[in-house]
Amino acid sequence: MSNFSFTKEQELFRETIREFCEKNLTARSGEIDQNGRIPDEIVKGMAQIGLLAMTASPTYGGSGADFTLATIATEELARSDNSVATAVLFLVEAAWGYILDKYGTEKAKEELLPKATKGESFIGIGSTEPDVGSDIAAVKMRAKKEGDTYILNGEKAYISGIKEAQRLDGGYVTVTKTAPELKHKGVTLFYVPINTPGITPTAILENMGRMGISTGGFNAENAKIPEHYMIGEVNRGFYAALEGFTHARVLVAAACIGTAQRALEIGMDYIKQRKAFGRPIGKFEGIQFQLADDYTKLEAARLLVYKAAWMLEECYRKGNFTYHDVNKIVAPAKLYAGTTAFDIYKDVMLWHGAMGYTKECPLERGLRGVMSYIIGAEGAQNIMRVIIGSELLGPEFIPYR
Repeated sequence: MSNFSFTKEQELFRETIREFCEKNLTARSGEIDQNGRIPDEIVKGMAQIGLLAMTASPTYGGSGADFTLATIATEELARSDNSVATAVLFLVEAAWGYILDKYGTEKAKEELLPKATKGESFIGIGSTEPDVGSDIAAVKMRAKKEGDTYILNGEKAYISGIKEAQRLDGGYVTVTKTAPELKHKGVTLFYVPINTPGITPTAILENMGRMGISTGGFNAENAKIPEHYMIGEVNRGFYAALEGFTHARVLVAAACIGTAQRALEIGMDYIKQRKAFGRPIGKFEGIQFQLADDYTKLEAARLLVYKAAWMLEECYRKGNFTYHDVNKIVAPAKLYAGTTAFDIYKDVMLWHGAMGYTKECPLERGLRGVMSYIIGAEGAQNIMRVIIGSELLGPEFIPYR
């Protein structure tokens, strides 16, 4: 029989993160959403307690944290900043900082990771293009070798942290094509500094939610990227990118359960106090039964998420599972956690009546944030269904082959 409890180290870690969040983040979630920026002192505080790029090895300033600890951190950050903006900042660096740490050159890691862990830089993911989303094998950005550099041309869009990267002189783990004729076998990853000559940030997009972290893109026009910024081997980037997205999906799912937990806590406090017809509305079956269903779905989602985090560790650091084994849990975790969080926010907003439809109520910013995870962050819901279906039925049932 499996043991479903957390270790003492994990419980202590959660307590530490929750204490930090309650002290520094919870009361400022509305401010972050309204001002469209995570305050520098919060980012620095996250760095001081070892949260930023925490999955990177201690050699380069990280904690060498496993993905269960990263999942706990994501959940707690999203519970406190229920808009999930702060969780996005964290999870992007946790997932893609890990990929840089695992596959990057020593020179690049020594240069880039210590700054990221100190909050002095930002590492994002540059995959999406104006007409390319989940099909990363179809990216049009090209990288051509010239001497000891690669010349980059193309455009990225709808990527997180463009302002943050500019402000902190950061950059992106970027998906390019080095051999277009080879399709997915011609994909190569590079770290692309946003302030490189030839790289031009494009217009900042105003999202409906998750306002504390920016969204935009960049154009590359004959931008020279040093060869030591290649991540992994030439023409092998497709597989490293899939690994990064698998890690990120678990953390996205963790953010969903964290923000949903906050919504349920807000809802339970409200229905205990709000009265109608002389009694607390929590006594009415119409609401109490919804609460019971929502709690049950949230617990089921949480179990999926933490099983996925555990399997990641077992697969990528210990070799105890295959990539396909992990996919069969990670995709359902992201699929179910996102829809569960959305349903919980919808129910709790309905419990609040007219108040739930106002910006004075913290629920609406949570609902807006969760939508970003459902629509496309690290793969839309229907992409998760495609992954699940093909893993269950076999590769011959992948619809795009």
